[in-house]
Amino acid sequence: MPQDKSPGPSVKDPELYERLREEGNSKEKAARIANAAAGSSREQVGKRGGGSPSYEEWTVEELHERAAELDVEGRSSMNKDELIEALRNH
Repeated sequence: MPQDKSPGPSVKDPELYERLREEGNSKEKAARIANAAAGSSREQVGKRGGGSPSYEEWTVEELHERAAELDVEGRSSMNKDELIEALRNH
């Protein structure tokens, strides 16, 4: 894993963390899930967790609403791909 993408020492399963981030999960949510999986098993955490779709499945309106919740700058002029990237990097 490249050093600049390291989630930090508090994340107990960096591989799962990175996969969750690539799927569009927030840093906080990805860390929570990765740490829960490290404490039990990935299968058990998956059975407990919810099923939010990846950002690619969201509408542009939904992405704009989420970007507004997170106060992403420049969101009003972004297209779908730009919104997804901004949300993942937030």
